[in-house]
Amino acid sequence: MKAFWYSNFLIKLRSWEYWPWYVIYFPIILYWLWLSFKARTFFFYSATNPAMKCGGLFGESKKQILDILPKHLVPVTLLFDSGTHLEQVMIQLQEKELNFPVIAKPDVGERGIFVEKIFNIEELDTYIKSAKYKFQIQEYVTFPIELGVFYYRFPNDSKGCVSSVVQKEMLSVIGDGKSSIRDFIMKNDRAKLQLNVLKHKMDLDEILPLNKKKELVSIGNHCKGTTFLNGAALINDRLVDVFDKIHQQMQGFYYGRFDLRCDSISDLYQGKFKIMELNGAASEPAHIYHPGFSLLKAYKVLFYHWRILYEIGIANHKLGIPYLPSSIGWSMLREHLKSDKYTSGQLG
Repeated sequence: MKAFWYSNFLIKLRSWEYWPWYVIYFPIILYWLWLSFKARTFFFYSATNPAMKCGGLFGESKKQILDILPKHLVPVTLLFDSGTHLEQVMIQLQEKELNFPVIAKPDVGERGIFVEKIFNIEELDTYIKSAKYKFQIQEYVTFPIELGVFYYRFPNDSKGCVSSVVQKEMLSVIGDGKSSIRDFIMKNDRAKLQLNVLKHKMDLDEILPLNKKKELVSIGNHCKGTTFLNGAALINDRLVDVFDKIHQQMQGFYYGRFDLRCDSISDLYQGKFKIMELNGAASEPAHIYHPGFSLLKAYKVLFYHWRILYEIGIANHKLGIPYLPSSIGWSMLREHLKSDKYTSGQLG
C-alpha cells in the first residue's frame, strides 16, 4: 500500500502542476471562447504582440523573438536547420568562441521539451542527428539565479507592470557521505518523477562526499523537476523601471515573460542579466507552480492575465494593428498540433 501511495501516478495526481495541460486549461479555453466572442475573432491575441507570430501563443520562432531584444542582454544564440551536419555547427561555435557546455533547444517549442544541456561533441552530435526541427545552440549562462519575470504594458501607458516573478530552484542533491544519488531520488517526489531520465545521464549509485552539491537537472522547467518559487517579494518600482527601459528598446512587444539569469538580486535591479528566452501570449505567470499554491488561486491568476492579454490586443487593434485572419490562424494552429512536441506525447 505504501508503494502505491508513493507511485508516480499518485504523486502526479496529488500535485496539479503535473496534470496534463489540457485538463488544467479547460476553463481557460472556455474563457478564451468568451473573449473571442467579445472581440469578434478567435485570434485577438495576435495583436497583443505584433512582433511575434500569433502574438507568441504558438508557432513562434524563439530566435526571431530574441532578435527584438537589446543585444547586450541576449546570450550568443545560433539557429540551425534540421539535418545540419555536426561540422557546420562546430564551425559556427568556434567562430563565436562558444565552449561546452551549451544549451540545445527547438526554435519552436514549449515546456522545456527537447531542451538539453550539452557537455561535449558526442552529445552534440547525438542531439543534431535526432533533431527533426530547427534548433538553437545557445551559450550556457552560468549566473546562479534563474528567474521568470512577467511584464506587460498597455500601448498608451507610460509605465508597465511586473505581475509575476518566479525563482527557479534546480533539482539537486547535497551529499552526506553515505547515501547514493538513487537514495536521494527515491526519497524525493519531484526527483522520483525524473528517475527514468536521470538513470541514463549519471551514475545513480555514486555516493557524494559530505556537503558536496550535485545538480541533477540543469533545465529550469517544473516538468523536469525544477521547483518554482513565488518571487513576488522581489517586485518593486526598481524592477518595473528596469523592464520599462528594456521595453522602450523593443518593437511590437507588450505582454510576456522574460526567462533570465543573473549573478545577484542586486544585479537584477541594475539590469545586469542575460535573457535566455522571451515568451509571448503563451506565457504563464509561473509563480502559480509554487509548492502548495492552490489550483483555485492559480485560476484567479490565469484568468487575470488572459483578460490583460485580451485588453492589450483590443487596444493595439484600435491603434491600427490588424488581427491575424481566421483562415491563416486556423491553418497555423492545425500545423502546430501536428508538430513533434504534441505527437511525441511529451506535452503536459
